[in-house]
Amino acid sequence: MPDLTSVVQEIAEEMRERPDRGEVATYIPELARADPKAFGLVVIDADGQVAAAGDSDVPFSIQSISKVFTLTLALGMVGDRLWRRVGREPSGSPFNSIVQLEYERGIPRNPFINAGAIAVTDLILSRHQPREALGEILRFMQFLAQDSSIAIDEAVAASELRTGFRNAALANFMKAHGVIDNPVEYTLGVYFHHCAIAMTCRQLAEAGRFLAHSGRNPSTGHLVVQPERARRINAVMLTCGHYDGSGEFAFRVGLPGKSGVGGGILAVAPGRASIAVWSPGLDASGNSHLGRIALERLTKRLGWSIFGQ
Repeated sequence: MPDLTSVVQEIAEEMRERPDRGEVATYIPELARADPKAFGLVVIDADGQVAAAGDSDVPFSIQSISKVFTLTLALGMVGDRLWRRVGREPSGSPFNSIVQLEYERGIPRNPFINAGAIAVTDLILSRHQPREALGEILRFMQFLAQDSSIAIDEAVAASELRTGFRNAALANFMKAHGVIDNPVEYTLGVYFHHCAIAMTCRQLAEAGRFLAHSGRNPSTGHLVVQPERARRINAVMLTCGHYDGSGEFAFRVGLPGKSGVGGGILAVAPGRASIAVWSPGLDASGNSHLGRIALERLTKRLGWSIFGQ
């Protein structure tokens, strides 16, 4: 078995030298300030060993990766009733598409496209005031990562609030179909703020460990979710976690994963490790260009694809 730390450091070095880095997201103005040369990679194995390289301790906006954790929270609140409001199928459409939502009468295709995540956020909000709901999401992230310093990047949240017209259209359309219960501005406010949570690769890999180990953090022994629920969250990550690039990610990397337009990807090697990678340059589907390449090399060298070696 190759040495994990050596493999991680080799891949980070290879990514540092690549000229093709994708395009940094600009539709949220604050994200355009990210350094396209940045690259971080962290792998935490079942024993708690951390292999880190590059900019692994630089915070970045996790954006849609937060949807994994809001889905986990919402399932804990309402269980499988959640699936009456949100589907579980790949979309095959851009993450902020309104066409499919209109065709399917306001029911989002899955919880990881924007419309689906807004509907999930609305479920969490139904039990709270907006500030309380946001606090619960943030505390959940801090608890999973065992790090109370994790915070919301208020500049990113404000930037999203100023420019999130398409998300407002999605939310209003779902409200018209009875999928959104709360005032649209409240639901969107919580949604924009949880997408603006800033984390490092190290914190993100730590937060995702429960998904790699049947719902339990192996270091603390704490059961976050039942094994069956962890398995199902991983399944949706595999099929829907990279928008209309999900098939390509499964084909090349072979792991459940969730991307964000901040350039991060959380990936899960079941029974083996939790992985976080960050490179701000995106491909045409809105996924980290070098992040996907790095994960493909990692799974190939370690034989970690869920589809075999």
